[in-house]
Amino acid sequence: MDIDGVFSGGGIKGFALIGAYEALESRGFTFKCMAATSAGSIMAAFIAAGYTSKEIAAILKETEMKDFLDSRHTLLPFPIAKWLLLYWRMGMYQGYVLEEWLAKKMAAKGIYTFSDLPKNKLRLIASDLSGGRLLVLPDDLELYGIPKETFPVARAIRMSCGLPFFFEPVKLRSLSGENIIVDGGLLSNFPMWVFEDEKQKLKRPVIGIKLSHKLEEQPKRKIKNGLQLFEALFETMKDAHDDRYISRKHEKNIIFIPMGKEFVAEFTLSNEKKDALIKIGRIRAEQFLKTWTY
Repeated sequence: MDIDGVFSGGGIKGFALIGAYEALESRGFTFKCMAATSAGSIMAAFIAAGYTSKEIAAILKETEMKDFLDSRHTLLPFPIAKWLLLYWRMGMYQGYVLEEWLAKKMAAKGIYTFSDLPKNKLRLIASDLSGGRLLVLPDDLELYGIPKETFPVARAIRMSCGLPFFFEPVKLRSLSGENIIVDGGLLSNFPMWVFEDEKQKLKRPVIGIKLSHKLEEQPKRKIKNGLQLFEALFETMKDAHDDRYISRKHEKNIIFIPMGKEFVAEFTLSNEKKDALIKIGRIRAEQFLKTWTY
């Protein structure tokens, strides 16, 4: 059965998306068009390129996530240098290694630019801090005078998953100047609205995979110090817009995968922990499919 899909962000917790994809794939579901943010952008891009769930699991399990932490060379010890990098470079890590890795994996399936994908096959969310706007890639590149067909898919993924202060922002150069682009989760972490058009009927069923509890089941955050305040601030910014959009009508088409308290940028996950995340994603998707009807 052909469906459209939405993949939420969630950092390293995105391994759970593999399990959900595995369950859907085994039941004969095929994604025709996808919208995604942050970690979900990586998953959606791999699917769009033609990777199976087993291939994605194998690739990500054999990849050392900590290799993506490409800090700039400096004579200062990293604990000191990171504060300078945060100030001058706006991120502790460059993100070049991640983008190169993504480019290689896309190229292995013959995907280089958006012209190598069917129209609307893949739409990724990013945040333009300079212009103060949400970006849908590749569609909105035309606003910057950039041809969307020739834009590298790997660069768009990197823009969508550029966790603020962790990875350096992508600088998008256009005719009007330079724009600072960061993680799309800042403005929309679960872009199910991409497929909403009041004037047209949906072409296919849309199934979303969201790395969170249902809204009414969200545990209340405890805020007793500055770090917890920042975490709560970021989480609220990330989810409030999409939670307001999700109604009972949409909830029935969403696979909710409640996550623990792991840090989204925990790049030292063991294979056992990766397997556990994949398993919970698969279990939640299988539970969803037992009762889902369209």
